[in-house]
Amino acid sequence: MTTPGDPQAKVYSHINGGESDILARLAVTELCKGWPIYRDASEWKNFRSLFSDDACVWTTWSKRQPIDSFIEKSKEGKSNGDFILHRECGTLVELNMTTLRAVGKMKATITQRFKIGEGSSVGLEPVIFDVDCDSRFHFFCFYDSDTNEWKVKYVKLIYEKDKLVPVDGNASPGFPKDALDRYPEGYKYLGAAQSMLGHDIDASLPTIQGSEYGSWEVPRLELYEKMEEWLDGADDIDLSTNHGHKATNGKDAHKER
Repeated sequence: MTTPGDPQAKVYSHINGGESDILARLAVTELCKGWPIYRDASEWKNFRSLFSDDACVWTTWSKRQPIDSFIEKSKEGKSNGDFILHRECGTLVELNMTTLRAVGKMKATITQRFKIGEGSSVGLEPVIFDVDCDSRFHFFCFYDSDTNEWKVKYVKLIYEKDKLVPVDGNASPGFPKDALDRYPEGYKYLGAAQSMLGHDIDASLPTIQGSEYGSWEVPRLELYEKMEEWLDGADDIDLSTNHGHKATNGKDAHKER
């Protein structure tokens, strides 16, 4: 769970306020909601319209990607059978009208379908299961005065917790401990299952878990610092992190690229 300390030092426009603030926050909220609505349905033109030309996103399976590369990798994944959906659980926006910057915070559950044992030569039924991962998307947005539109420049998540969900209520796979220990508490089942599909998983993304679970509090707090830098008008921010997940064998997991 999260630590009790408030990770955000400043308070920005986030509820109430004047009409201009409310309308701006609503516009940014629409950008956030576009991720589950458009990406899940392969509405790629609508999805692309959410982002600036130089936008970048970070996910477990893609690592850091420019938006156009992310879309192409998403199409390739779907062609190979990747079945990922997102359930939006609520969205609020931090806004600084002085700098025309905003950060959309979207609670969402990532749910992905997996199948093990398909085509087995011994006649066993395949095991079908979902992995559900509760997360918080952070959309770093700015107002483009050339187009008079709000756009997304960065998307990065904090991963909170995940679990295996048997589809038929009975059969559920078990991952070996060493496969789970490659990834931090927060998305270890998702990471292990996506790795099974051949994805090179980023093991250094922010989670809410403390060091007692084998992952670090630092990346989460650093992301909040970056949000404040963005809201206060920094022209460019580095969302990469040098803090990788510490696997239980004592070796560093691969660092984010």
